Amino acid sequence: MAKIMLVEDDPMIAEIYKKKFELSGFEVVNAVTGKEVLKFASESSFDLILLDMVLPEMSGMDVLKQLRQSGNYDPGLKIVVLSNLNKTEYEKEARDNGANGFIGKTQYSPSELVVEIQRLLNEYKEQEKNRQRLSGKSKPIEATKKRILFIEDEEIFLEMFGKKLEDEGYEVEYAKNGAWGMKMAAENIYDLFITDMTMPAAGGEEIIRKLKLDEKTKAVPIIVLSASLIEEDIKSVRELGIHDLYEKTKVVPSDLARKVKELIGQ
Repeated sequence: MAKIMLVEDDPMIAEIYKKKFELSGFEVVNAVTGKEVLKFASESSFDLILLDMVLPEMSGMDVLKQLRQSGNYDPGLKIVVLSNLNKTEYEKEARDNGANGFIGKTQYSPSELVVEIQRLLNEYKEQEKNRQRLSGKSKPIEATKKRILFIEDEEIFLEMFGKKLEDEGYEVEYAKNGAWGMKMAAENIYDLFITDMTMPAAGGEEIIRKLKLDEKTKAVPIIVLSASLIEEDIKSVRELGIHDLYEKTKVVPSDLARKVKELIGQ
């Protein structure tokens, strides 16, 4: 999973964000001051820096300028501002100085922020592939991991089933509410969808119907995990065109992994 630097000097806020990202599989390094950001960036590589603008020692904008203009840091490093500063007023300046994005701290809950950062990283990865393809520098890929979108709001099941699938060699991305799941499905390419039926923002039935109506996703296999369904519900869910259905408390991760391999290989 991705390695990010979380730049936040408020210890309580930093701990909340750090835990949310780590629960989703990210490796997180917390930097508290502007000088720490530069130190960590020079000592290690990161997939992305989440950069606050108001920091001790030097401002986030000065840090951004140093990262982009000094020539001492990876020019491909992705930097997304995460700040309470007015987005309308500061976003243009941040982008002009090399920021890849600007997110207001009140835009997303911590869980939603994790999903948005994963989406951005996927987007940046696809952009880089396209750049390499257009420049003729892309290298043949011997094996590409199959991608799974896991739509589930309970951490215990995300961790239990998601980790097993990752251990089996799949690339697993997570959406913790139905609306985000549909957004990610529309914007990215996946080989398989796994969804709960009871989700915040949009339920499983709405998610499945949306996937089946979209030309891009209608043929992608869908596995449903649910806490409990009565026989009538099971019948109606299967009629939506899913490939299999499991009760969460009655299936073990290895069983789910075997079914995934049967549907999409490895």
